[in-house]
Amino acid sequence: MSLLKSREAILLGAILVLLALIATRFQGFIAPRNLQSVFNDTTPLMILALGQMVVILTRCIDLSVAANLALTGMVCAMLNVAMPGLPIGVILVVAMALGAFLGAINGILVWKLNIPPIVVTLGTMTIFRGIIFLLTNGKWINSHEMSARFTGFARHDILGLPVLGWIGILVAVVMFVVMARTTLGRSFYAVGGNPHAAVYTGIDVGKTQFLAFVISGMLAGLTGYLWIARYAVAYVDIAGGFELDVVAACVIGGISIAGGAGTVIGTVLGALFLGVVKNALPVVDISPFWQLAISGAAIIIAVAFNARSGRSKGRVILKSAEHAK
Repeated sequence: MSLLKSREAILLGAILVLLALIATRFQGFIAPRNLQSVFNDTTPLMILALGQMVVILTRCIDLSVAANLALTGMVCAMLNVAMPGLPIGVILVVAMALGAFLGAINGILVWKLNIPPIVVTLGTMTIFRGIIFLLTNGKWINSHEMSARFTGFARHDILGLPVLGWIGILVAVVMFVVMARTTLGRSFYAVGGNPHAAVYTGIDVGKTQFLAFVISGMLAGLTGYLWIARYAVAYVDIAGGFELDVVAACVIGGISIAGGAGTVIGTVLGALFLGVVKNALPVVDISPFWQLAISGAAIIIAVAFNARSGRSKGRVILKSAEHAK
């Protein structure tokens, strides 16, 4: 019974209902090949959301993830143009290291200077975009300037699913293990759930938040290369506004904005829900420009749902206390 009431089960049911409704308009949407394509399209959002999940769990927020993605992706593209023979493994390491460094900048400012995370990441979001412009003078890097190996890695099929999709699955599995089985994962929940109690248990709240930003940045960096490789183009405004979708995926998936509550599975389902919506809009004759409005509405509804659930639990606790008297 508790499984049926869980946020993940409700969200999975909502996705299945949504697919069924779309299928009444276009049967081909639920064809296995198309669903695989939808998953592949959603993988960048899923990876970014898993990084954002860790940050939100610690009562912070990272609005610079899309700008991190864009800057890291541009650097990878420029690296490939300058050195076409550079192994993909090296490019992946560079992408994750640069992304982690950019995330660490956010983390240091929040940890050591005690600046509110939303202010820090709004600032770095603009700075990262500005750095891209300074590096390129606003010029694009197009597919014909990139090597076939650079753009082909993310698209290469393994067992019918592109490498991009497999990387998304691998990231989700690793994050699940980290959050469920490691001390670091438990620290993220403890800091978000009750930072004062976390201090008494020996957890460094600031350092834990710093590590959350580093993980978010690293995954944004990884996504930066994968994004550029898949779409074979790099420019200043890549993934502009995508941070809204990332936050929406987390909140829809049950990650509490107040911190300390949420799951990896819920985050993945939240991303998949938005992915299905985004891919279904053209099918049901709705302009894709409505996507931002839908994402914003979904955030408000999900936050309201979370707040209502929290109040309900509070009333149950109070009633239990009254009965105890």
